[in-house]
Amino acid sequence: MTGPLTWLRNLKKDYVHPNKLHKIGVMGMNQRNISYISRYNPRHLYPLVDDKLKTKEIALEAGVKVPDLIGTIDHQHAVKELGNLLPHNRGFCIKPANGSGGKGILVVTRQDENGYRKSNGQYATIGDLERHVSNILAGLFSLGGKADVAIIEDLIHFDDCFSGFSYEGVPDTRVVIFKGFPVMAMMRLSTRDSNGKANLHQGAVGVGLDIADGHALRAVQFDKPVLQHPDTGINLMSLQIPHWETLLNLAVSCYEMSGLGYLGTDIVLDRYQGPMLLELNARPGLTIQIANGTGLLPRLQHIESLGKKQRMKPEDRVAYAREHFGVNINV
Repeated sequence: MTGPLTWLRNLKKDYVHPNKLHKIGVMGMNQRNISYISRYNPRHLYPLVDDKLKTKEIALEAGVKVPDLIGTIDHQHAVKELGNLLPHNRGFCIKPANGSGGKGILVVTRQDENGYRKSNGQYATIGDLERHVSNILAGLFSLGGKADVAIIEDLIHFDDCFSGFSYEGVPDTRVVIFKGFPVMAMMRLSTRDSNGKANLHQGAVGVGLDIADGHALRAVQFDKPVLQHPDTGINLMSLQIPHWETLLNLAVSCYEMSGLGYLGTDIVLDRYQGPMLLELNARPGLTIQIANGTGLLPRLQHIESLGKKQRMKPEDRVAYAREHFGVNINV
């Protein structure tokens, strides 16, 4: 976990003593890697989630909603065909199949006489887009810098209920799933600092969510508590995620779909299609604890203690987590 002492310095005074980290069950990176990722995530399954194209394929096979695929480009000689592949009557997104941290994602909201209008309001030419795709193929944004594939997807139209909660970019909900149970959740909101990307390390706002009903618990930016969105001024504590049970059921279905015991699911709420899976993460970060103001360990250990009782139907696992991990529940 990055900056636990920074977190403590910015929380309320009753949290300032370092011993509070242990008391509230905060999990560090080494413990996450050894006790959970290495133990519950078979390495041969990592490609299913590290490669967004493979994730989309297994999601479609499992009947999980994902943004529609427009096409892919996997060789430099095909870059010149990009203009023929792109839709002319709707927005789209270009992303690397093996990117991380939001790197290499380019969102176009529409095309008009000025060119391709990006989500930040600036315009790009077809030449700009071709260069971006060429950089993707060269591995500029991929994990380890290896050669990559460019994915072109339909644009996500985020639900109107999130108006004012995000600056330019589409907000997404991260749900950590352990052995098929949703254990912690947050929404990531883009800001001017994060350049419209839902990346907390770049300055996006993280809003901890009550696993019981999806309402906001607390919010942080750069590990510091905030009450208002820094760009829009909206009260972040008024955030309430609609279709919460449906969203959790979708997140939980990724356990059977991927075979991973400890994973992060990133879900967006499209105004037309409802919750859709954006991507999976076999090594979910630990900043979700900062956004929620509490640690993951008690919830993970609670699930481990269930033994054979873990063998529930997906909808029953959702109901169990909502009952036991809600904000007023002590585990």
